[in-house]
Order: sequence, then C-alpha cells, then structure tokens
Amino acid sequence: MAKSTFVYVSYIRTTPEALWAALTDPEFNKQYWFGMHCDSKWTTGASWRLVAGDGQVYDAGEIVEADPPKRLVIRWQHQSKPELKAEGPSLCTMELEPDGAAVKLSITHTIERDASKLIEAVSGGWPKIISNLKSLLENGAIALEEPYRAGSAGAAKA
Repeated sequence: MAKSTFVYVSYIRTTPEALWAALTDPEFNKQYWFGMHCDSKWTTGASWRLVAGDGQVYDAGEIVEADPPKRLVIRWQHQSKPELKAEGPSLCTMELEPDGAAVKLSITHTIERDASKLIEAVSGGWPKIISNLKSLLENGAIALEEPYRAGSAGAAKA
C-alpha cells in the first residue's frame, strides 16, 4: 500500500529529559501548542488525545511505544474534520537524540494512503508547534501567538 510521510527535524538547546517533559506535560503543551494539550498516561497501550481549550477532541488514539526520554510513538486518528477522519489512523514517531548541548528531535508522521490530506495538514502544523516549543525551551517565550495569520490560507482551513 502507498504511504504518505512527513518528516521534521529540529535541534533544541535542552536536555532529553526536559524535552520529554515538555512533550508530555499537558500544562506545558498549552503554552506552545496554541492552547491545546495532549492527554495521556504516556505508557505503551495508553489512550492519547489532543484536546482544545474548549474541550473539543481534535485527535484521538493510543501510545504505541513510550521509551522516555528517547522515543514516543503515537497512532491517532483525526476527529473534527470528516474528510481527515475518513483517512483513518496515522502514526507519529518522535525520536530524541542528545547532540552536544542540544537534542535532535525527529518527528516522522505517516499514514497508509497516497496523497493524504492529513499529512498535508500536519506538514503545516508541526513546524509551527515545534518552533514554538524550541523558542519556549531556549528563550522562555513562544515564537507564534496564533497558528495562522488573519487572512492567510491556513486561517480559512482552520
């Protein structure tokens, strides 16, 4: 079967432990994920949800693998847009590797279908989310206040 894939790599001046905590702490998530947070027990087999500030669940699935502070694999399905939900579950793999004073964060997001609209959507979201995370961990402030500028093409899709 054909597969759509998005890969994003960032180097963040922090420790693997601090980056893992930032990825898995719901209150910290809200600071860089535009008010959204991840809800999970962060153990293999645990449920996982991406929840907006108003309680709406945007994505839901399960933790496939959790190896703190090295690797996190989540299988999830989008919940709010019918055309994305219809594509089925995707797999998101996050790998954290120390590299001097930084940590290499590699995110590989895949789905078992060609020309996935979900992968197209996450390819616009991950860079903004991880840029905010990097800025917050390194400088104490996020880079972007809103995921889409008013009047942008992304704002119309949101």
